[in-house]
Amino acid sequence: MSKQDWSCYADVINREVVPALGCTEPIAIALAAAKAVETLGCQPEKTIVKISGNLLKNGMGVGVPGTGMTGLDIAAAVGITGGKSELVLEVLRDLTEEQVSVAKKMLTDNVLSVELAETEETLYAEVLVQSGENSARCVLARSHSAIVLVEKNGVEVFSAPWISVEDDDSDCKLTMKDIFEYATKAPVESLKFILEAAKMNEAVASEGLTSDWGLKVGRSMVRDIEDGVRSDDVISYAVRLTAAASDARMEGISMPVMSNSGSGNQGLTATLPVVAFAKHYKSTEEQLIRSLIMSHLTAIHLKHSLGRLSALCGASLAATAAGCGIILILGGGLSEVEGTIRNTLGDIAGMVCDGAKTSCALKVASAVEAAISAAFLSMKGICIPGKDGILDENIETCIKNIGYLGSFGMIGADKAILKIMTSKKAAA
Repeated sequence: MSKQDWSCYADVINREVVPALGCTEPIAIALAAAKAVETLGCQPEKTIVKISGNLLKNGMGVGVPGTGMTGLDIAAAVGITGGKSELVLEVLRDLTEEQVSVAKKMLTDNVLSVELAETEETLYAEVLVQSGENSARCVLARSHSAIVLVEKNGVEVFSAPWISVEDDDSDCKLTMKDIFEYATKAPVESLKFILEAAKMNEAVASEGLTSDWGLKVGRSMVRDIEDGVRSDDVISYAVRLTAAASDARMEGISMPVMSNSGSGNQGLTATLPVVAFAKHYKSTEEQLIRSLIMSHLTAIHLKHSLGRLSALCGASLAATAAGCGIILILGGGLSEVEGTIRNTLGDIAGMVCDGAKTSCALKVASAVEAAISAAFLSMKGICIPGKDGILDENIETCIKNIGYLGSFGMIGADKAILKIMTSKKAAA
């Protein structure tokens, strides 16, 4: 990759690493709902929300910021009563108690329904709002913030191409060799923007460590250290910092996180283990910056292969990427980066995604610890050979194999997971 191509990589990061308030699946629905009601011009008398199966799976069990509730119905309702579409993934940032109260009344009055859409898209949300003879409809597809159609009274007022992640980056091909070159050689002044991810995500981790959020995975590790049953080393620090941030986010803390590839948990996981290692090793600001760039771009590359939503846990890929960022802090090179990817994916590539929920913090913790172990092995020259399992000696083929496993091989598993989850909801 030539130096003139570096701006392309900066563009990719700036598009994929953005602030998000709340889990991005319910937030995507809130965004579509906010845009629909803004187009209608008044509060609706009736709302119909149609969503893809993957969006339902990933949003039905996670907390919605400012509401104290979980579920996609409340996400749509507060999007209608207090959402601001211009804030994109922070659409619920300015939500008031009164707006939450009105939204909850919408649910008790049964004027809002959520149902599965007839679509092959993995990420799809359609919100139809009606008031008297007037109506408005907003469709969001393929990306958590990609509004592709807006109608008022059946007349199109806005449309955009249905662009996939791969189409969006057609002129900017990511490879691990080029990512490593960019992270280690690009002028550091041009990379400083990534420090905002560290600042934002560490603030959420601090809340998770000091208050009882979610499953309290991170905070419980602090208590284990105090009780003398867990060591206070760099691995423990990285795991508890990341898990605590996930604890807070998955219960719906009203603080934004810096997301990656449409996921707040992936943004946390790509950021906080690197921050923990940088602090432990007293790294310079430049080392932290370059390691964060390495991690976030690697996470984007891995997710581009897999897709926005799948039956594989995205945190496992983000943790893999964090391991690559940690390699730079440890003084490793491209060979050790590639070894970390193979080692981590050879370990936890089969971790399934059964929706966003408080227990995601446990998966984050497991994935981060696995990635750190993989990095330590790689720094010793120990690496799973490419002939084993679904891996490959060529790192780009290895990454494509993981993508194929998640996007095609797990189609049946994805449907089975959704069936189990929706059956439980119906029974309840």
